Amino acid sequence: MDKRLVAFQRLLNIMDELREKCPWDKKQTIESLRRLTIEETYELADAIINNDLKSLEGEIGDLFLHMVFYCKIGEEKDAFSVTSVLNAICDKLVYRHPHIYSDSIAETEEEVKSNWEKLKLKEGRKSVLEGVPKSLPSLVKSARIQEKVMGIGFEWEKREDVWEKVKEELQELEDEVVTKESHKKIEEEFGDVLFSLINYARFINVDPENALAKTNVKFIKRFTLMEELMEKEKIDIASSDLSTMDIYWGKSKEIIKKNH
Repeated sequence: MDKRLVAFQRLLNIMDELREKCPWDKKQTIESLRRLTIEETYELADAIINNDLKSLEGEIGDLFLHMVFYCKIGEEKDAFSVTSVLNAICDKLVYRHPHIYSDSIAETEEEVKSNWEKLKLKEGRKSVLEGVPKSLPSLVKSARIQEKVMGIGFEWEKREDVWEKVKEELQELEDEVVTKESHKKIEEEFGDVLFSLINYARFINVDPENALAKTNVKFIKRFTLMEELMEKEKIDIASSDLSTMDIYWGKSKEIIKKNH
């Protein structure tokens, strides 16, 4: 028997036992698991950002457990089961990949995405954007919106045109900041700048969420090292001036650069 199936069957059996015998597992509901699943997803994202494949293996396992847990509860409610869930996603994948399982042709990634969005509309969705989750973080949501509309051809033709749009939005933001007539308008223009930058990211093959996450990690690493350097020299960072901190910021940057 395929060892993948053996391992999956083992997880299903363990889930059955825990749901029957463990007081904590017996108590859980779809609602109570929601927050925990979100936390596990962020832990998975951290492992990816840190390129920690060992941790990634563990986090994937945690999410597998959550998916099996939801299926177990669904089965108890006679709503769905692991069998119906897996068959449904298999059917969806076959239907949305006609270039593999039918006579449709799609030779590029862009053609595949375009076909995907068009098939979704045929399934009864009234809008291309209908499938974008409302609760997505705004940066991720912007990227997803742009990917969706690109799938039906609502897209810039050239990267240079997108960059011009970024500069145009930056100028409009600067104009509003200078005039200071409306904070609401400044906020709106700032949002337009971010949206246009996220759009540009696609044209240079950069995932904006990953890029920002890595910058956050880099900043935290540099700043905490700066704190350590200042503490070693008995300099109180809270009462220090910016010029002093800037010196140690430069030192931390050089140390990290040498160690890479």
